[in-house]
Amino acid sequence: MPRSARIDIEGLLQHVIVRGIEKRDIFYDDKDRRAFLDRLSPMLLKTKTQCLAWALMSNHFHLLLRPTQGKLSQLMRRLLTGYAVSFNLRHHRSGHLFQNRYKSIVCDEDAYLLELVRYIHLNPLRAGLAPSMDKLDSYKWSGHAVIIGRKKFPGQNVDEVLQLFANNSADAVTRYRQFVADGIALGKRDELVGGGLKRHLKLSASRDFEAYDERVLGSGQFVEQLWRETQDLTPVEATLPLDELADQVAAAFDLETEALRHGSKRKELANARAVLCYIATRKLGYSGVKLSKTLGLSPSGIVLAAKRGEVLYNKMPILHVIG
Repeated sequence: MPRSARIDIEGLLQHVIVRGIEKRDIFYDDKDRRAFLDRLSPMLLKTKTQCLAWALMSNHFHLLLRPTQGKLSQLMRRLLTGYAVSFNLRHHRSGHLFQNRYKSIVCDEDAYLLELVRYIHLNPLRAGLAPSMDKLDSYKWSGHAVIIGRKKFPGQNVDEVLQLFANNSADAVTRYRQFVADGIALGKRDELVGGGLKRHLKLSASRDFEAYDERVLGSGQFVEQLWRETQDLTPVEATLPLDELADQVAAAFDLETEALRHGSKRKELANARAVLCYIATRKLGYSGVKLSKTLGLSPSGIVLAAKRGEVLYNKMPILHVIG
């Protein structure tokens, strides 16, 4: 069954989690981390995407983002594709770097903004990368040091977070740091990252029935409000954009996406196009006419390619996470 579409609306707070494929490291050293931040910062500024918190680990990273102009998926696609290409070149590797889809959870910021800022910024401490609050204060690879004024990261919205603690800057930093320190005793806080309604019920101790959406951290009322704004985001036929799907198929075959749009009869290109036709038409519901414009094939050619693609798809388990 195709996965539900992401809830990707301007102005919504989103907790983004990206993990390395097969739990492998996506940052080998500080040069990788610096290269990632040097790519992320100008993208945040250019797209006017507000970043409230972030943390780079070894095999994953967290971002707390609020897009204000354009969709979050566009920023993430450019960020992940660009970093993966540069990472592979630097380390002389090929193939996937990230798990197929990044995870994004829409959050009711009135209830959870500060909880998520604290949760994300405590990740390095929980993992032992910064074994104490003093070490976390100077840890270079999370937004905590930026909020308390030890580091700079253009694109991080520090003022919004501090204003929630006090109007005076010094008092705000002191109270923020104490708030983060108080979170150590709360443990891993799994309820903040998994389980839709279960997250909210565990946090609120509510026993009443509420609307449920796996993509949302918030109350049933918040979920219902989102559904009204989007005129029902729940249908299973919702799909990925074709260009994102093409990126995923090309990566699975270790090809450039643009090559899929050329009429070459090379076996690997023909196989990749066939798989793309199968996933797009049979699993995600795209019309042959729409796909033919993308690939330059006739609608009848799309049908024939999809038949071949089904055979290839069933023989290649790596493709089963696409879409």
